[in-house]
Amino acid sequence: MAESHTPPRGAIRPQWDPRHRACVEALTAKGERVELSLVEVFEEADGLLALTGSTPGETVAVLEYLLAICYASETYPATASQWRDWVEEARPLDRAAAWLAGRPQDEVWDLFHPAEPLGQNALLAPFLDQRGAGPAQMVVEHVGDYNQFFDHHHLEHPAPLPVAEAFRAMLTQHVYGPAGRARISGKETLGPTLTNLSVGRLSARIRVVALGPTLGATLRLNLTPSAGLPGVFNRTWTAGPTERRGFKTKPPGRPVTGPADLHSYLGRSILMRATPDGSAVDRVLMGAGEILALGPSDLQDAVYAQTSDGRKKPLWASTTRAVWREAHALYAAVARAEDPGFVNKGTDLYGRLALLPGADAVRGPGQPPPHSVKLWAVGLVAKQTTAITWVNGTFPYAPGLGAALDRASHRGSRIAEHVATSLSKAAYAAWLIAYPNPKPADKAGQLARFDARGRHWQATEEPFYTLLDDTAAGEPVHESLLDYAATVVAAARKFLTECLDSLPRNSRGAQAHAAALRRFDTELSHPKAPAELQGETA
Repeated sequence: MAESHTPPRGAIRPQWDPRHRACVEALTAKGERVELSLVEVFEEADGLLALTGSTPGETVAVLEYLLAICYASETYPATASQWRDWVEEARPLDRAAAWLAGRPQDEVWDLFHPAEPLGQNALLAPFLDQRGAGPAQMVVEHVGDYNQFFDHHHLEHPAPLPVAEAFRAMLTQHVYGPAGRARISGKETLGPTLTNLSVGRLSARIRVVALGPTLGATLRLNLTPSAGLPGVFNRTWTAGPTERRGFKTKPPGRPVTGPADLHSYLGRSILMRATPDGSAVDRVLMGAGEILALGPSDLQDAVYAQTSDGRKKPLWASTTRAVWREAHALYAAVARAEDPGFVNKGTDLYGRLALLPGADAVRGPGQPPPHSVKLWAVGLVAKQTTAITWVNGTFPYAPGLGAALDRASHRGSRIAEHVATSLSKAAYAAWLIAYPNPKPADKAGQLARFDARGRHWQATEEPFYTLLDDTAAGEPVHESLLDYAATVVAAARKFLTECLDSLPRNSRGAQAHAAALRRFDTELSHPKAPAELQGETA
């Protein structure tokens, strides 16, 4: 039976308020990592370079929470033109800091409050001591089936989690928790569907964040203008005007009341227990949370890709395709927003970025726009309840160069794909000669001996980013593409040759070696090959 940590009558109850306790990790202008309270983060936002979470997902989750506070404090622009002014003028975010510091006493911001625990569901309290598990179940990347650590320590493992880490892990669970079944039995607690964990709001797609030179700039860039009410800030499950779901049956998604609601929604029912000294969390109970009915306006940053059956859906994370290989989907959205014929400018993230100064400026050859940002794409690869890995990539953007970046990414991706296909066919040509009488069961392993595609993809990432950086800096796209193609081909030929070096030094080995290189060159000069592979401009 689990040990109860219910404080005796008269004992001092642990309290922890992130408004005034260090809870957010950030990087200063001097390159130093610091931990700040929520109030301090907003007061110093324009002197901080960025958030520095332990994982990309944690960084995004904390940013989501900061955005929610901006909306709740009415620190946001009403229109796209106001948004541009906010970004250009670096509008201070101290209003959010003042709002946090000035909340009324009856609005509790305490992680361990018995009735209104911050970000949590107090309805789980009667079951926490008996049914709770170790705090590791909140850490997305530590949990497989919500029963074990990735390193096979059972969740009953007693190691406490420092409160600041637990707070950030909770925020990450709310937005990135994978679907599956919780460890709690709903039938014996709040209802049978409490155990059915829905997929988190961001866990099934790539989240794109516009990064500015400071944290303050990043927050302003990602604030969606809203002329209406900001909606309800989800401070806790058991307080506020929002009618929460029950757990007898699975409800439909509830409408989003506004951006504050969207960015602070409680994707999990969570309740944490503090250690007696209040410095850490030693017990957690977690079950199903809210389900939102998301509309197009709630997907401001989403970029779309086509599935194998022809459907379009928000770009998703993959273990087989690195994020940079999908950059063309991101830049297609950028180019569309900058198209003079596009009528809905300012209605999504990319449309607003197109409004930044520099989009219509006259520049000389090789001269970059006066205002540029980075687009950071983050996704979680999960298999059922198991989080496999975080994937992320940072891509340059410069106003007015959307079409050039779109062309560079599309052509660069096509060049890389064609070189990979050429390497595959070259490997097959070597295999045909090297293994004249193969056993079907041995074919895959034999082909892998000559297949240089893995090394090709690893080596192509850096030249691809260089191609994009040069394009964003105003360099001519066609020249950058030719340099990129030459670099990729030279590396691929080297990798192929090194794979072929394992062939025996005899006639058959020489034939296989020559056939593979010949097939590689033939594929590069094929009429359907990208023109850049032949030193020409498309």
